[in-house]
Amino acid sequence: MARPIRTGSRGLTTNTLLALILGLPILAGIAGVILPAFGYLPALGGLRVTLGHFAELAGQPHILRSSLTGLTAGLATTCAAVAIVGTFLAGFAGMPAFSRIQHLVSPLLAVPHAAAAFALAFLVAPSGFLVRLVSPELTGFMRPPQWLLPNDPLAVSMVAGLITKEVPFLFLIALAALPQLPLRQARQLTAALGYGRLSGFLISVWPALYRQIRLAVFAVLVYSVSVVDVAIILGPQLPATLPVRIAQWADDHDLGARFLASAAALLQLAIVLAAVTAWLVIERIGRFVLARLTHSGRRLRNDGVPRFVSAVAMAACAAVIFLGIATLGVWSVAGLWPFPDAWPTKLTSQIWLRTLPQLWPALRTTITLALTSASLALLSAVLLLHRNGRRRENGTGHRLLYLPLLLPEISFVFGLQILIVAAGLKPAFGSVLAVHFLFVLPYVLLSLAAPWRELDPRFERIAAGFGKSALQTLLTVRLPLLFRACLTAFAIGFSVSVSLYLPTLLIGAGRLTTIATETVALSSGGDRRVIGVYALVQASLPFLAFLVASLGPQLLFRNRRAMRT
Repeated sequence: MARPIRTGSRGLTTNTLLALILGLPILAGIAGVILPAFGYLPALGGLRVTLGHFAELAGQPHILRSSLTGLTAGLATTCAAVAIVGTFLAGFAGMPAFSRIQHLVSPLLAVPHAAAAFALAFLVAPSGFLVRLVSPELTGFMRPPQWLLPNDPLAVSMVAGLITKEVPFLFLIALAALPQLPLRQARQLTAALGYGRLSGFLISVWPALYRQIRLAVFAVLVYSVSVVDVAIILGPQLPATLPVRIAQWADDHDLGARFLASAAALLQLAIVLAAVTAWLVIERIGRFVLARLTHSGRRLRNDGVPRFVSAVAMAACAAVIFLGIATLGVWSVAGLWPFPDAWPTKLTSQIWLRTLPQLWPALRTTITLALTSASLALLSAVLLLHRNGRRRENGTGHRLLYLPLLLPEISFVFGLQILIVAAGLKPAFGSVLAVHFLFVLPYVLLSLAAPWRELDPRFERIAAGFGKSALQTLLTVRLPLLFRACLTAFAIGFSVSVSLYLPTLLIGAGRLTTIATETVALSSGGDRRVIGVYALVQASLPFLAFLVASLGPQLLFRNRRAMRT
């Protein structure tokens, strides 16, 4: 008989280790924001506590508008993403169209936010591909129209860009949670009672499913409210959103601006708390409406229109990104391409040949950071899961995983930068790698945890029966069986590292450049052809990682069919 797994001391040890890895840097970063916000930072001459920096912040032009724009954009993005994913799951889960849309949307998770933002910008800009496609035959435009797209003052294009990225994320999180719910039985029961697909799903499956994805929804909300790179590319400029303005103050040559940036970062933290509070109110309203719907007895069988709209929205998210990336590819090899021509007069590789030597240092740094941080995160995740045995993570450990995702990057990462400056340390590869690891580990651990728990324990019992030690069983039984899951987790961590802009910018202080920082920097007036090269390279790196994760088991276990899946 297998020995029982002890959950007392080991569980405490694992959770304590997890708290140290994820909690302490974040708490230190928040402390590094709070103290300078109140004027105390001896390294920069701040020796007394004062509220003057908050008064200076309040006197900044349009600071209220900057704050409210980010808040409303984050709430609108989250509401739209949850509505699209929930309605699509309710209408199509278990149907043939569901798997087709699933395979179409899944690759979008690998596209970095900045690359997706540029893809959308190249489509909807006044001289973008969509306007060129219909001009001048349908519109009569012989020169680009005077549209404020992207960078419109209402942040509509920024919200659209965020939705196209957050919908695939929530969709894949929901797909991982859906098998744990009795979907088929609920469908049969509600259909027998005369409910439509949408109403039956909402009253029977959605409450339990939402509890499973709730933390991911909050992660989407926090990111959307405090995003920087997408806001720089697609968001309003005069004034910019508050996170963008904080990044600008943090990058100011005047070190005294760090106090103003700290006060603004504390304000951003308060805005995120306000967004979370507003979302809790929205949840209560949703529960009330769902309870009224349940008790009303209405079956709502005629749900074809919302089901069709949700399918179109899901397909549109994929189509926009894929078409936008194709447009980036065309721009990267375009010669002369005057408006309103729908196609360049010639294609040339000169832009690539001229850009690659300049791109190589940033590409080398990006790949090194991504490979190292993803490898360390995968090793840490394996050790944490192995120490925790085959028992399920308790609630505390599960919530700790989301700590880096539930706080605005601009607040605690900027605080870490302040502490590094106060300690007299210079920006280095090691410090940037440590911050990348902080963000990569939660994604790797969460993606590996479910396959780790679901592995049949009888394999390890057989190995134990042959006298194998726990370490031998891990190396020769569990890890080979989870080889595909480990490669997928590694690819996810690699993709997260490639897309990290703000942590690299702040902790690296501009001295350590990556593809992400260079791509976003080009948004302020760079050549579209060069932007196309950089954005295409950034988008291709995660695809290559997922390609390796897909082909690796096929090649390594080509003689073992069951091991290839």
